Amino acid sequence: MHVTVFSAHAYEQPHLTAAAAGRHALRFVETPLSLGTAAQAAGSQAVALFTSDDASAPVLARLAELGVRYVAVRAAGHDQVDLPAAARLGLRVANVPAYSPYAVAEHAVALMLALNRRLRQADQQLRRHDYRLDGLVGFDLHGKTVGLIGCGRIGGVLAGILHGFGCRLLGYDVQPDPALSQRTGLRYVSLPELCAASDIISVHAPLSAETRHLIDADLLAQFKPGAMLINTGRGAVLDTAAALAALQSGRLGYLGLDVYEHERGLFFEDHRQEATPDPLLDKLLQQPNVLVTGHQAFLTREALGNIATTTVDHLDAWAQGQPAAHELQPAPPVLQPVCSP
Repeated sequence: MHVTVFSAHAYEQPHLTAAAAGRHALRFVETPLSLGTAAQAAGSQAVALFTSDDASAPVLARLAELGVRYVAVRAAGHDQVDLPAAARLGLRVANVPAYSPYAVAEHAVALMLALNRRLRQADQQLRRHDYRLDGLVGFDLHGKTVGLIGCGRIGGVLAGILHGFGCRLLGYDVQPDPALSQRTGLRYVSLPELCAASDIISVHAPLSAETRHLIDADLLAQFKPGAMLINTGRGAVLDTAAALAALQSGRLGYLGLDVYEHERGLFFEDHRQEATPDPLLDKLLQQPNVLVTGHQAFLTREALGNIATTTVDHLDAWAQGQPAAHELQPAPPVLQPVCSP
């Protein structure tokens, strides 16, 4: 089967090529999918997309006109795909929900530790041959309260890691997991209670109409003063401008991001020749208590291999007339979060 792979990065192409060998003919397109680039899928029965691709209704309609019948998302996040439009057009869609929860959870811990122990500042000082320790005081992670917004695969792995650090764990999720609580001591609470009690808050919620800007100015005002916020989930769950204001006021003590609500067209690209590609992000990066990575939390050899294998397995299933293991449907009605007494 012929498959066009949009947003095909050099780091993933060997993994995809190896997984598809003898099974599918892959055509790598480095540019993201858009209405203007969709024509490059001509002759393909399927496309493989990334988080930076535009799979809105008009783009999906164009793909369908070109003969595309299957959309394989090479990531867990799929908010870039208009699932109701795909269903109307007869396009099947699948994602990769569990390529490596360890990769993302470990990156979240890396952001916590790097911010807490001021590793960026320490590195910069030493490169200037300044070996003083002034301004580099951190805190013990042991004994701190960490709140997890979203306790699914990644949040669950992170809970296990932080339990090993000796942290107290709070969780907020629409579907509490009693087994996770038993393993880690995590206690499910309401979102306001989590925000008020947590020294560190880590976000692992999917993006939906209900979670867009879930963390806004009103919720940030309920944070424990000086708390740390980590987001390795979806960028638009956080109102970035509100987070910047909270940092500048001192309400928010630290901010670590691997995702950004305006990252499409920015992350995964080289913008060195542009003076200010994103003014809001530039303001964030000027803050000494902010650390941003460019959506790289997933980027491990193990995760890339799993993404490639699962993506090709989905293509195999469709080619054989079988449903994929992780086929996506339009979102069901939203459940109300459940909190423990």
